[in-house]
Amino acid sequence: MTEQPAATDRQTLTPESAAALRRYAADERAKADRLTEALEDLAVNGLPRAEDCTPWETIRDRRLAQLAAQRSHAA
Repeated sequence: MTEQPAATDRQTLTPESAAALRRYAADERAKADRLTEALEDLAVNGLPRAEDCTPWETIRDRRLAQLAAQRSHAA
């Protein structure tokens, strides 16, 4: 994207804040790219067999356990 001069009615960001926003944008763009790749794979190859997939409950429980472990380390 082209950089445009800041409008006079806007508060300018510090260089650190601008860099943080750019990093955030890059991270979000990378997430969107991964999602796009997954959707394109589904479009080309179709859905995987149910037997080859991990049930969502298993994924949820694993993630909840990870979050609980992180919380106990932070406390």
